[in-house]
Amino acid sequence: MTTVTTRTPEQTMELGRRIGQWVRAGDVLVLTGDLGAGKTTFTRGLGEGLGVEGAVTSPTFVLSRVHPSATGGPGLVHVDAYRLESRGEVDDIDLETDLARAVLVAEWGAGLVEQLTDRWIELELRRSSTVDEAPDESGPREIQLAAVGEWEADRERLGALRELLRGELP
Repeated sequence: MTTVTTRTPEQTMELGRRIGQWVRAGDVLVLTGDLGAGKTTFTRGLGEGLGVEGAVTSPTFVLSRVHPSATGGPGLVHVDAYRLESRGEVDDIDLETDLARAVLVAEWGAGLVEQLTDRWIELELRRSSTVDEAPDESGPREIQLAAVGEWEADRERLGALRELLRGELP
């Protein structure tokens, strides 16, 4: 597990941009964290790193947004699983179809989307304890990243992710 601290929304987006350049079609990222922890801000940066079309906004009211690539790379499927109560409901929105050509980011997806793949990246975003309790996008965040599942065959790629996370964020 690796922890990255971001001090501003811009740094959270930059972390997303960097990871957006690392991910590949079929990758699944499961984001957890309280309201205002920066999940959508991170995903906005990830979309920029991937070079997807359209503004990346919270899919809370539509459950899922698909952003095709503007550069010929993988697209982005952005899911808000907060209102989903079972894996059956995840199956109903047919995310597996999109995995062959897109990266899946599931906010609030823990325990719901892991059955779609044999490996995924978990990101837990937390507001730093030095920030007041107002759920906004400002202030420091601690972001814990963990590679879960069958990554043994792709250790080199995970090493590249660890290197990417060591760099300073502007």
